Amino acid sequence: MASNVVIMAAGKGTRMKSALPKVLHKLAGRSLLQHVLGTVSALEASQQRTVVITGHGAEAVEAAVAAPGLQFVRQQPQLGTGHAIQMASPALDAALPTTLILNGDVPLIRAETARSLLDACAGQRLALLTIELADPTGYGRIVREGEQVRAIVEHKDASPAQRAIREVYTGMMAAPTALLQRWVSQLNNDNAQGEYYLTDIVAMAVAEGVPVVATQASGETEVLGVNSPLQLADLERRFQRQQAEALMEAGVRLADPARFDLRGKLSCGADVDIDVGCVFEGEVTLGEGVRVGPYCVIRDARIDAGTQLAAFTHIDGAQVGAGAQIGPFARLRPGAQLAEEVHIGNFVEVKNSTLARGAKANHLAYLGDATVGERVNYGAGSITANYDGANKHRTVIGADAHIGSNCVLVAPVEIGAGATIGGGSTVAKDAPAGQLTVVRAKQLTVPGWKRPVKKAK
Repeated sequence: MASNVVIMAAGKGTRMKSALPKVLHKLAGRSLLQHVLGTVSALEASQQRTVVITGHGAEAVEAAVAAPGLQFVRQQPQLGTGHAIQMASPALDAALPTTLILNGDVPLIRAETARSLLDACAGQRLALLTIELADPTGYGRIVREGEQVRAIVEHKDASPAQRAIREVYTGMMAAPTALLQRWVSQLNNDNAQGEYYLTDIVAMAVAEGVPVVATQASGETEVLGVNSPLQLADLERRFQRQQAEALMEAGVRLADPARFDLRGKLSCGADVDIDVGCVFEGEVTLGEGVRVGPYCVIRDARIDAGTQLAAFTHIDGAQVGAGAQIGPFARLRPGAQLAEEVHIGNFVEVKNSTLARGAKANHLAYLGDATVGERVNYGAGSITANYDGANKHRTVIGADAHIGSNCVLVAPVEIGAGATIGGGSTVAKDAPAGQLTVVRAKQLTVPGWKRPVKKAK
């Protein structure tokens, strides 16, 4: 349905006790406001104008979410929700019959719920999103006469009888655009807080005979707002539990869904097993039978079938082939591309390098800007010295080469296929294929040498 969408994101969030604007605090790796904008994008309306109302930290908020077609309106000072819509009113497209109003600090509102509000309004009715809460403290109460909604009374202005009402207004609504613009122009601040309440338009609609309807949210989580670090943490765990349950229903085995964090998109094949404390960011794909050990962090990566990631492995922007063994305490940085059956062991770092099938670097090593052939054995403590202080250079290691322990390969350099580099060598020239290359000083023993001792005081 064609509509205006207004997102209120002007609040300071005093209880967050942070210099960061409230709507920029993150939930599952994205700001609260980005979550709401994602919901708006999912509406996929044929015509849509999206207006974000900013206020506190306006420049930072606008810079963080700026996108083509997104409009910003500033509310200075912040004099209530009604005042916010007054500021946005001139930016609304009068040709779009319905205006949807969402909150920038209510991040988990579902597109299906927003769509149901638009449908309930249909450009003719005032549609309110409501929910029944066991503890409605702080929320505006829905006052009815029979089944008809007659008013919303803010908690601070509610009588004891009204505070006993459990059905509350969530802060989100859809209204006929022309009527909304007229109603908000008539608002006043004659209330306990001296603010302009958007909820006062309910009484205006009732007085004019405009139907006021209530649409129920699917559950509490999608309408919970964030006003404090405690509430943010609670919503984070609720959201992560939802994501964990969806994965488990699809067949993924999570050792403990309470110790799982997804901050992006995770796609899994059959029989994937994820241990505790793992964090997934960006877009991650795990192939069939992948095993992820405890406390791994994986970002923007593809891990192919049968690969095993041992504990505390960190992967960022890498691709790992089938049947590989990675970790524990391994780090794959952007540009790492590992083929089938590669082994990367403890305290090994790989950056912008390709390792062909069966290559191994099992201990305490660094491979940066390298091309490594099949079945290469890369020894403990060895590194590619890829940076000369100004530019990066590449190291090429041919298939079946053996790099001894504690070697330095000074790039640009090429190690031929089947070559052996003796332990402790610093190789700055190409090493021929199939031969042993050793670059180290001659061992010397000094007879009669004695270690210095401390002088007596």
